[in-house]
Amino acid sequence: MSEKRKVLVIGGGPGGYVAALRAAQLGAEVTLVEKKKLGGTCLNVGCIPTKAILHPAGLLREVQEADKLGLSVTVNGVDWDKVQAYKNGIVEKLTGGVGALLKGAGVKVIYGTASFIKPKTVLIKSEDKEEITEADRIIIATGSEPAVPPIPGLRESKNVIDSTLALSLPELPKTLLVLGGGVIGVEFACAMQALGVQVEILEALSRITPPLDGEIAGRLGAQLKSQGVKINVSHKVTAVEDTENGVRVTADAGGKEKVFEAEKLLCCVGRRPYTTELEPEAGGLKTERGKILVNEYLETAVPGVYAIGDCVGQIMLAHTASAQGELAAENACGSERHAYEPAAVPSCVYSIPEAAGAGLTEEQVKEKGIPYHVGKFPMSGNGRALIADGGKGFVKVLVGDELNEVLGVHILGHAATELIAEAALAIGMEATAEEVFGTIHAHPTVSEAVREAFLASENRAIHTANRRK
Repeated sequence: MSEKRKVLVIGGGPGGYVAALRAAQLGAEVTLVEKKKLGGTCLNVGCIPTKAILHPAGLLREVQEADKLGLSVTVNGVDWDKVQAYKNGIVEKLTGGVGALLKGAGVKVIYGTASFIKPKTVLIKSEDKEEITEADRIIIATGSEPAVPPIPGLRESKNVIDSTLALSLPELPKTLLVLGGGVIGVEFACAMQALGVQVEILEALSRITPPLDGEIAGRLGAQLKSQGVKINVSHKVTAVEDTENGVRVTADAGGKEKVFEAEKLLCCVGRRPYTTELEPEAGGLKTERGKILVNEYLETAVPGVYAIGDCVGQIMLAHTASAQGELAAENACGSERHAYEPAAVPSCVYSIPEAAGAGLTEEQVKEKGIPYHVGKFPMSGNGRALIADGGKGFVKVLVGDELNEVLGVHILGHAATELIAEAALAIGMEATAEEVFGTIHAHPTVSEAVREAFLASENRAIHTANRRK
């Protein structure tokens, strides 16, 4: 920058605070407005606390199978209060770290709400004052909120909870219905079932985790069922009502009415952009069904005003928001960077076992009419995975026929959410199958399963049978 620009960031989640830090690195004078707590949904009531509960839940699942490893272990139950304390400690450490980073970078943090009163002019309301401010550049990162479908009785029920409330229940229920078999619903189902809650999922679509490759989703569903989670697909919930002991849910299952009961109903049917207090129209912004519209530079209809993360309604993931935060900050400070390649963005499900994917699913490849071939490798053929969890799951790769390029990688199994970074890098670099399996992978590691899957796509797998030519 040839001049010190004033940059206002609205929202302190993984998109907003990253944008603020990057803008400060580039020499801008940065002010960040946050409504509640730094870290946003992800650090406070989303990604991090959910995984902080999944970790002890997964550990408990492993301990229950310890006798297979020659270990005699006795579990005396779950101390939910201590689990909560562990989760809260992780959250406090990370959010405190964000605050320290912002302070160290010279970012001014204001706790309050921000709303447009005219283009590039914002009213900031905090506890003790109101002020009108203008900035050379504005980056909007207001995030999202849980979506609540218009089901009769859902909002009125005292026994319906969302993901935020589920993280801080005073005690674990004995039974739990999960409305929605997406990523959030499946993660909570895994955690709660492992912690001793009887869980049943109600999903309106024909399968759970729709974003995943269909074959991966099917095998994940089988794993959940083996753990005791009941899964009901093609079940559209039509009514909710409280009972003396909890909640009663009525669902339409292919024209047949079915009734389910439990102590609690967890509503996990997705999220929607949060722009309620922002007054985007007053700021001259264009929106569509709540989403703020942006161009390839993440700039809104108003020059110098950018929007990132969930509020633009593209790929609603924390790591996407962070990537957009860096990009928007750089553009706000004088660059002209185009948006990232969406196909290279990894998608993760922190289930038991984990699932992850990057690039196109097989369904998407077929829909696009791309000639392709498939490589698969079972985790049971990988020594490290076999040791870790008995070798549950597999790796599946999709490779284009014409150029042998990596189209998609999909993983179910131990450390899937870590392994997927290699796939995202390969897709982003437009790598070929040969370039992946030509890279030596350390032994013994689960990453070898990724290499073997690419070898299998060329009928060259070493540690599994190859398909017939």
